[in-house]
Amino acid sequence: MVTSKKEVDKQFSLLKRQTAEIISEEELLKKLKKAKREKRPLRVKLGIDASASDVHLGTAIPLFKLKEFQDLGHEAIFLIGDFTGMIGDPSGQSKTRRSLTKEQVRKNASSLKKQIFKILDPQRTKVVFNSSWCNRMNFADVIKLASYYTVAQLLERDDFEARYKKGQPIGIHEFLYPLIQGYDSVVLKADIEICGTDQRFNTLVARAYQQAYGQEPEVIMMMPILEGVGTKEKMSKSSGNYIGITDEPDDMFGKVMKITDEQIDDYFNLCTRLSADKIRQIDNRLKDEPKLKKEKLAYEIVKLYYDEETAQKARETFELKYGKVGRRLKKDLVQSEAAKEKMKKIAQNKKIPKSKLRDNKIWICRLLTTIDATGSNSEARRLIEQKAVKVDGHLVEDVNTELPLNKEGYLLEVGKRKIFNILFR
Repeated sequence: MVTSKKEVDKQFSLLKRQTAEIISEEELLKKLKKAKREKRPLRVKLGIDASASDVHLGTAIPLFKLKEFQDLGHEAIFLIGDFTGMIGDPSGQSKTRRSLTKEQVRKNASSLKKQIFKILDPQRTKVVFNSSWCNRMNFADVIKLASYYTVAQLLERDDFEARYKKGQPIGIHEFLYPLIQGYDSVVLKADIEICGTDQRFNTLVARAYQQAYGQEPEVIMMMPILEGVGTKEKMSKSSGNYIGITDEPDDMFGKVMKITDEQIDDYFNLCTRLSADKIRQIDNRLKDEPKLKKEKLAYEIVKLYYDEETAQKARETFELKYGKVGRRLKKDLVQSEAAKEKMKKIAQNKKIPKSKLRDNKIWICRLLTTIDATGSNSEARRLIEQKAVKVDGHLVEDVNTELPLNKEGYLLEVGKRKIFNILFR
């Protein structure tokens, strides 16, 4: 914990880095000093709704801020909004969101819980679900909660106001969402809440609720919203413009290479753990070479979620596939055994049990689903029909193709980025 004023100032300086807005900096400094004086950790909350199953680079930004607090000895509380996930956060929405089922939310919550520990320390993270208190609330509790806020106050929210003026419907349950999220902070007695700038209204409700319940209002630390790959829209799975932190290294590297030149600096600042000085050095060295700068960025991001060796292999794979050498190798793949061997070195090894074969053969669609290259046989059929599947450099044109048992295996290409060594055991 904090042992001196100098350390408090150092913490304050570190924690301010990368934030878009803090409400308020003065209160944050007071809370850090109070934590030192009382010799207790601050309770730092970050909530994510279980309305999606993947943590992406945009979600990781507040997660890393929570980790900073954790590394400084404060209590990291990761709240999974399984109850609110069934409602759907109306923030930034132009229409009512489709509600999720309990089963969908349960699966999403389970996936989120596993992925956050690529960033947070599982031994020092308190994971909570807001269904644990929301499910116990009765109708009288909900009425009491609603009594602390007015319709006029809720309509001050930009997205609600815009929809109201356009005559678009707003569900009563959407009005309840920010109230429930605000109540989460009351239950957890949060000192700090970390969120994106799109959560400003919801967290201000939390501060008001804490005061109404006789608590000191939390400090809000808002992190910037990350633009999706090659777009001006917020990164999200539903928009298809996201990079998941559990993406395969080659896919992660390739997706980073698709961001625009204008996005490179934001991604360096928000998606890597490099110091500001290190980022400046890279910028000075590669200022006029955006492709090389992007490759360095992709390398740093893959290294962050995997390791240095994996990042280097992903870089080599990308160059082999998309650089001049790679294009030539792929063109000559059938004729050149040397080229084939080089492709094998960068491919993922996939072992197929002989039990998957029938009459010592395996159907190409079944092979693709077995190695998780596709999620279903129908998806495999579509890829073959789109001429996106090759075996040993030969295009697979018939969806009924069967590959015979081959002790040397096969080199399988799926789409532009996936290469597999298929081995039988």
